[in-house]
Amino acid sequence: MVRVLVLDNFFLPPDGLCGRLTAEPGLTVVGQAATGAEAIGMSTALGPDVVLVGGRFTGGAGLEAIRRIARPPLPRVLASPHLTPQDARPPGVLALAPAGDREYALGALRAGAVGLLTDGATPEELVAAIRDVSAGRAVLSPAAPRAIIEAVRRLSAVRLDDRLTRLHGLTPRERDVLVAVASGHSNAEIADWLSIAPSTVKTHVGRVMHKIGARTRVQAVTFAYESGLLRAAACG
Repeated sequence: MVRVLVLDNFFLPPDGLCGRLTAEPGLTVVGQAATGAEAIGMSTALGPDVVLVGGRFTGGAGLEAIRRIARPPLPRVLASPHLTPQDARPPGVLALAPAGDREYALGALRAGAVGLLTDGATPEELVAAIRDVSAGRAVLSPAAPRAIIEAVRRLSAVRLDDRLTRLHGLTPRERDVLVAVASGHSNAEIADWLSIAPSTVKTHVGRVMHKIGARTRVQAVTFAYESGLLRAAACG
């Protein structure tokens, strides 16, 4: 069952979007938030698989909500030897953008959304996108600006089997470090979380970057999502 949290600031009647999603086999709407802050709290409390950010949340509040949901605080559960990074994956964010609003579309992707549709998407397209995002696949509307489409294509140029090979070459500690880096945390924050010296974190990050073939942290984040280490995938 794919659990969906809807963020939008207008009421969705039972026969509207929420009703349409819940009527789909294998989908259920676990909550509806009216503000970004409410969505952040509900995302933590309810553990949805996908957070759908409605087209009316295209300002700073929507982008901040996407950022906070897609890159939550460090997953403390990783301290348990019985859990893996996948157990602490944040929900996938699917954003609806007004057609032609390139600035918001780019902002949503940079904030961590792994799916992007225009707010004129059909119910069938929306349902298909939710299923894809829940499975860790990136989604981009054909109506998105060409520059965004090309950027996503470039990010997806490396073959999946090659990414998985590189991922399997990381030690458990290096995977934890990559999860933290991909969640947007600094070396100092990672050092505090793992109770190690910042210089040791820097060494770990350097080894991770070398093993996955990334030259920048942005490339490391992309690798973490595209390899499936984090949902996305990301973006991802």
